[in-house]
Amino acid sequence: MTNVAPTAAKAAPVATRSGPCRFQARSLLYPVLPWLILIGLWYAIHHSGLVKPTLVPAPHVVLAKFWTLVTTQSFLTDIWMSTQRVVLGVVLGVACAVPVGFLIGWYAPVRTFVNPLINFFRALPPIALIPLVIVYFGIGESAKVIILFYAAFFSGVIVMYEGISQINPIFIRVSRTLGATDGEIFRRIIVPLSLPHVVTALRVALGVAWATLVASELIAAQEGLGAVIQDATAFFQLDTIYVGIITIGTVALIMDTLLRQVSRRLLAWQERIDA
Repeated sequence: MTNVAPTAAKAAPVATRSGPCRFQARSLLYPVLPWLILIGLWYAIHHSGLVKPTLVPAPHVVLAKFWTLVTTQSFLTDIWMSTQRVVLGVVLGVACAVPVGFLIGWYAPVRTFVNPLINFFRALPPIALIPLVIVYFGIGESAKVIILFYAAFFSGVIVMYEGISQINPIFIRVSRTLGATDGEIFRRIIVPLSLPHVVTALRVALGVAWATLVASELIAAQEGLGAVIQDATAFFQLDTIYVGIITIGTVALIMDTLLRQVSRRLLAWQERIDA
């Protein structure tokens, strides 16, 4: 009996160390595994014979093309121009969407009055508005940003409206029972409860804006990822098209990840379920 206890005591730290190590390995593997599977499927389709290999360039070919575009052409400038347009359109769109969504969600008469118009315009695809945008705003940078603003605004309004309308009225009743003024209720109750929906509106608007980017850069864009894709389409350069598409998705993913990290810090008080 005296010899068993020390052995168990020594074995216990090994078990506690293996647990965190296994968890760390799993946490590193899970984010990478879907990309490995996707690349494997990509190679499988390329070599399967189901489609011509020239129609589905292999991942290493696309990677080599990306490096060529970065080192020999102005691809980094194209990334910067597209990112700049998206950020500007999203910031302006969400800045206008937050107060509008708040009014629609909080005041029933405003919702009744404005809701049909919001649903009408948000159903219109931004690409359908390009001829009118060109007529009214020309073919400069402002026209491209307006298309992105349009997409970000209406997606942000819907998120804010749904979020604000679901705030539990009991918080307002309790605050008034305790003697809080309308200004204190707005500052201490409404604003904190609205912040998660503002972040969600930003994330949704960011995704919609990147999805609308190629359409916005149809307006005589000489620089930008949409312009790269369009030029490559004209010359049937599939590897360049793949580079442009993957770059759009990658930059959008990086921006969304950064926004999530910022939201975790700003909304540390909020109970969340994190995968």
